Amino acid sequence: MSISCALKVVPIVLLLVLFALANAKKSADVTELQIGVKYKPPSCEFQAHKGDRVKVHYRGKLTDGKVFDSSFERGDPIEFELGSGQVIKGWDQGLLGMCVGEKRKLKIPAKLGYGEQGSPPTIPGGATLIFDTELVSVNGKPSSGGDTSEDEL
Repeated sequence: MSISCALKVVPIVLLLVLFALANAKKSADVTELQIGVKYKPPSCEFQAHKGDRVKVHYRGKLTDGKVFDSSFERGDPIEFELGSGQVIKGWDQGLLGMCVGEKRKLKIPAKLGYGEQGSPPTIPGGATLIFDTELVSVNGKPSSGGDTSEDEL
């Protein structure tokens, strides 16, 4: 290959590489809901089912680690009816079958979170969301024991 030909090709290749990098999804993004159990109590007295009233502590982060909301810091867990659409779909699906006192990490794709529109200004469009969660109670029934420190999340 001649030098003049190489000088013409190199800028085109560089542009293609830069374009590909700019449009590539971050490796931390997910396309399907991922559920990681971080702590499971020795016994499961109360389990969350569709239609149950649940209280959940959570810390929501973006894939870059930036925390956008946390009930732990407020000391006030969120309460809602599971499976009724009161929260994002990733929660309605990711908390099913959870035991009181259990801790899960949910990696939620945009389609089960805030979608392509996001929730400006805090959550950008198309964002994968990561939630550290702890089920505090089901239908007003708390755990009778176990570790509830957030350090394990």
